[in-house]
Amino acid sequence: MDVAAPLLTEAPTPGDASRVDAPRSTGPVARLQGLDVSLERNGVRSQILHGIDLEIGRGEIVGVVGESGSGKSVMSMALLGLLPESSRPRIDGTLEVAGLDLRTASPQEVRTARRTRLGVVFQDPMTSLNPTMHVGTQVAEKAGSRDEAIRLMRAVGIPQPERRYRCYPHELSGGLRQRVMIAMAVAGDPELIVADEPTTALDVTVQAQVLALLSGMRDQLGCSLVFITHDLGVAAQVADRIVVMYKGRIVESGTTREVLESPRHPYTLGLLGSRLSLDCDRTRPLWALPAEAAGAAPAAGGCAFASRCRFAVDACATTAPALVPLTVAPGDPQSAHAAACLRVAELAGEASAPVPLPPLPPLPVPDRAAPVVQAADLECTFAVRDERGRRARLAALRGVTFDLQPGESVAIVGESGSGKSTLLRVAGGLERRFTGSLRGPRGTDVQMVFQDAGSSLTPWLTVREVLHERLPGGTPREVREEKALAILDRVGLPAAVLDALPGELSGGQRQRVALARATIVPPQVLLCDEPTSALDVSVAATVLNLVNQLRRDLGIAVMFVTHDLAVARIVGDRIAVMYLGRIVEVGRAEDVIAHPRHPYTRNLVAAVPQPGRTAEPLAGEPASALDPPTGCAFHPRCPVALPECASTVVGVQLAAVGDRPTSDVTLRHEVACVRRGEF
Repeated sequence: MDVAAPLLTEAPTPGDASRVDAPRSTGPVARLQGLDVSLERNGVRSQILHGIDLEIGRGEIVGVVGESGSGKSVMSMALLGLLPESSRPRIDGTLEVAGLDLRTASPQEVRTARRTRLGVVFQDPMTSLNPTMHVGTQVAEKAGSRDEAIRLMRAVGIPQPERRYRCYPHELSGGLRQRVMIAMAVAGDPELIVADEPTTALDVTVQAQVLALLSGMRDQLGCSLVFITHDLGVAAQVADRIVVMYKGRIVESGTTREVLESPRHPYTLGLLGSRLSLDCDRTRPLWALPAEAAGAAPAAGGCAFASRCRFAVDACATTAPALVPLTVAPGDPQSAHAAACLRVAELAGEASAPVPLPPLPPLPVPDRAAPVVQAADLECTFAVRDERGRRARLAALRGVTFDLQPGESVAIVGESGSGKSTLLRVAGGLERRFTGSLRGPRGTDVQMVFQDAGSSLTPWLTVREVLHERLPGGTPREVREEKALAILDRVGLPAAVLDALPGELSGGQRQRVALARATIVPPQVLLCDEPTSALDVSVAATVLNLVNQLRRDLGIAVMFVTHDLAVARIVGDRIAVMYLGRIVEVGRAEDVIAHPRHPYTRNLVAAVPQPGRTAEPLAGEPASALDPPTGCAFHPRCPVALPECASTVVGVQLAAVGDRPTSDVTLRHEVACVRRGEF
């Protein structure tokens, strides 16, 4: 997105107390040396960070990458002086930020540093913003005045900041809430900003906008940025240097180009190999890092990654590898490419790339005499309150026509508010307030897997009880147990999890349990609502492989909602692109990705982050579903819009394009655009 105004080129406004100039420290903005952090939980103390050595230069963007549990967020909290007191943190080593030694500083000094020298952008702004206060008031508390808050809100790309100033957090989209957090982070001209997974739950277009904004902050403010993410491709969009963490240790570091083009640690290789792209081989399973064995732990002094490493040798179990420099960086040893692996000299070049998995067997050819789900002219509206508290009607679906063939998988893609989840709920019978026609299975013949398996699994039921309750009443206990064990084996979980509660499982394990529950009695249709959006890349690859395998083994049809086109291409035979309650393009997955015909689809493809290519943000915000534009709803944001795009009241209808036969709906490519023949 284009930043509307320079962030900090004006004089502070009167009353802007937080902008009082404080002497800037010299040297690195942050220095961690031999940093050990341990926390206590339920009376048990655990070492979280082990000997972290890291310097962050002035004006530098450092990407910190790793799976959940790698210690990324604990390191970010240590940098901010926000380690929870309830965990009785114990810190050893050097921890200096903005010229302040956080180990010896008083609580007041740390609070002052956070207000005047540090900024933070958290993953979920809804848990960070006060839901009872206007967002503008919260920005003003940090910026010092209303005028400065409005200027910062405008600078970070919030449209109509004077009006949005009086909005509550729940009245803004996820992207706008994240921009509010960024406005608060830049208030006070900070020396260091920590962004902890700021794009994980965002649409690909909003993600591209936020990444461009974060990168622009460094250029305009001269501040440093620590960007924490589990996706190397996202980190590559903004970072000068990448640090890869595993189990509280830095296992590889170097410039972005070095780490991406010449990874030298097996874990980095695994993260890159697990990452989805728009050119992944759809004929083979996705490569994924092996899951860590239950209870696996390195021997004293061994490599923490050894149990998952395909290159491990006997010495890896007993010898702790040091971070060894691989290149010489005159005058700046911190920027040297380094890796912590006993076999680092051997892991170079193409030989270390993941070995391709065997091709997938062909899908069974289903009987397509009739669609398993068929919908025509679906309209779905909800009674809501507008920004002024007045009654209004929100149009979630506006004339959607689609079908799902037996055994087929259709991926539904679009930004938040496009109607994807509403369409899924209507198809599953969870939403009955609609008009139009819908034919398809009901009851147990339709099963749904949600984004957050943790909140969809009953927390006080064991996995055994969750699975048993899906089986028909009267099923003998020994048969229930046999079926439960069989479905756990099918989804790749050990029998030991039967006695576990959902809260005792990892995110990936919970999602597998959700899939096991949904398929222990095979349904006709499986509905998946963003089941991989919050997972680490390797875990997401495993879950996608599982969905594809269940589809082959059980012959079920799948509707899969996602905001990630790379995911849609892997899981879907066809892709349907939605925008503001309408399907604007639908066709074979390869056709939609390789030859997008609608300008909105073309922008979605351009916004996908890829190593070596800068994502192109889509300008503007979607129009409000309370008052959709006439004609093509995308025309206010469309770079190639014509006057006639806005002229029709009923909207632009889907029509076939290309030279593929139209007798088979699964081969048809349809686009709702007045310029469909030009692209």
